[in-house]
Amino acid sequence: MMRRTMVSYFSATGTTERAAKVLAKTAGADLFKIAPAEPYTRRDLNWNDSSSRTSMECCDDSARPELQGSCPDLTSYDVVFVGFPIWRYVEPRIVDSFLDSVDLAGKIVVPFATSGGSGISRATERIRMLHPEARVLDGRMLNGSPSQSEVAAWVKALEL
Repeated sequence: MMRRTMVSYFSATGTTERAAKVLAKTAGADLFKIAPAEPYTRRDLNWNDSSSRTSMECCDDSARPELQGSCPDLTSYDVVFVGFPIWRYVEPRIVDSFLDSVDLAGKIVVPFATSGGSGISRATERIRMLHPEARVLDGRMLNGSPSQSEVAAWVKALEL
């Protein structure tokens, strides 16, 4: 059976976007960019500054930055990949804004991320806690420039 698939992603610097585009092409999936209503500036992204926007959002589990535009209707999708950069070991709160805005009940959710050094396991666990009505698979890091063959092998191994 062919499952209808969506690749949704947030990318602050373009790194996660590149991985998401390779994944969408490889999986034959639709693509949706998660965008904040107020774009992140270079200063906002300075994780060394405890007063930067991202630092403050990451320290507040209830933070939900406003999304730009509306989210897609996921009714006809079976699988939703969710991509993001790792910020302080978890997904950015803008991703939580997206996840809170869509119905994931009965969906297979597959996290993927990019990071300079952190893993994805804590983000995957957070997504499972936030969305127990979805089947959240173990996430995968897609750092660097993942090749189409590498991504294809991962997608095939998921046995979706």
